[in-house]
Amino acid sequence: MLTADELACERGERLLFKNLGFELGNGEALLVRGGNGRGKTSLLRILCGLTVPAAGVVRWRGEPINKAHEQYGREMAYIGHANGIKDDLSPMENLQIAAALCGRDLDDATATAALEQVGLSRCVDLPARVLSFGQRRRVALAGLMTAGAPLWILDEPLTGLDVHGVAMVEQMIRDHVVAGGLAIMTTHQSLALDGLTPKILSVGE
Repeated sequence: MLTADELACERGERLLFKNLGFELGNGEALLVRGGNGRGKTSLLRILCGLTVPAAGVVRWRGEPINKAHEQYGREMAYIGHANGIKDDLSPMENLQIAAALCGRDLDDATATAALEQVGLSRCVDLPARVLSFGQRRRVALAGLMTAGAPLWILDEPLTGLDVHGVAMVEQMIRDHVVAGGLAIMTTHQSLALDGLTPKILSVGE
């Protein structure tokens, strides 16, 4: 499904990594490891198509992602360090706008169910600017559930979450992968995925 071949990344005149590659298929997860500043986030941005690699190619279903841009955009969901939440919109509106930008319809009932599942039933209609960072993170996580994307790319998804939130994300990832989805993630925290063992990719070592 997703392959990366001979990837290299530069920041200014500094080479962060080179000759990086992996394959990921249905029902598999990949954990990206490396110290601060070694290129983990840069790698995820390359995999999302947000950054062009200095060398190498990323393919989705056999096609370079720059040539399969529209299909890849529909089938990939990304959460970065920023949650991608619009302050003036409610959690409900944020989910519906995100769906519309991807060419999908999202009805109120489905959006509400996703927000309730991540513990935001009391915040559905509040403007996002009044939410805590953890609550905003939960809005982004609800977006994963409504995206219908087989590939999840998650940069530090546990950031800003309490113990219950961490457990919720771990279960979300496990359920997604067990159901045949793909997940790529970075995290400084340990992940308890209940028997699911992700592949490991070390960056910048």
